[in-house]
Amino acid sequence: MGNGLQKWMAAWIGIAALLGAEVCQAQALRGTTGLLHAPTADMQRDKTVMIGGNVLHLTPLHYFSSNEVDYTFNYYLNITIFPWLEIGYTCTVNYAEHGSNYFPRQSWGKYTNQDRSFYGRLRLWKEGWWKGWTPQIVFGADDPGTHEYAGGGGIGSRDSNGGNCVFTRWYLAATKHFEFEEIGTLGTHLSFVWDRGLHIEAANRPAVGVNFRLGLPDEGFWRKALNGFNLMAEYDARTFNVGGTYSIWKDRINVVAELNDGKYFSGGVYFKVCLF
Repeated sequence: MGNGLQKWMAAWIGIAALLGAEVCQAQALRGTTGLLHAPTADMQRDKTVMIGGNVLHLTPLHYFSSNEVDYTFNYYLNITIFPWLEIGYTCTVNYAEHGSNYFPRQSWGKYTNQDRSFYGRLRLWKEGWWKGWTPQIVFGADDPGTHEYAGGGGIGSRDSNGGNCVFTRWYLAATKHFEFEEIGTLGTHLSFVWDRGLHIEAANRPAVGVNFRLGLPDEGFWRKALNGFNLMAEYDARTFNVGGTYSIWKDRINVVAELNDGKYFSGGVYFKVCLF
């Protein structure tokens, strides 16, 4: 690593410390609360609004294959209406390859059109409600249906009647946290995913993951900086991924980065506001 890059990283972390970085909830690259791609039972605080966007590598997404580009983009709006209910809306940008039979000629070679999807998460059980060891449980759905390609108004599952349903999945997730005094918090996550995305084989399989949020004593420049990290590793029912988030400023401005399948980089930024 060159001296220039080392200085840049040190300056970036230092600025975060001066701004007072705090630990943050994980934010999935899909635009919902979770790990990187794997679902969890974590919930945001009541009346939390999140707005963000990501640069996504196409290979692990199975979104669309292209010989011209390796990446696409998404942006989203996420609202936790109640402490037990989260809903959101995500748009993923399409790229029109030259010679496409779907996109008009004037769109070839451009990022154009969007895949739009809604999602929701419902908390069924709160962590520790019965006994201290009981996990939190959430049921969620990503893009559970889409408008039919022709006819309008109807909801089709998977690719029925021309619908795209690219990111369709349902899941049941459980999460348990373990506190380590003056060190941090370990989150353990287990879920079962019913994956029905268009460009992948329909599969029902478990997803697992862990995250660790540093919680060092808030004393000194570097400890404050390090407390902004939330490190993650997961198997999302398709690939093994590593990455995490970093809170740049009091959990209001956050960045996320990952290596999907250990080699494909994706990343983004999101803004969080609690409307109390």
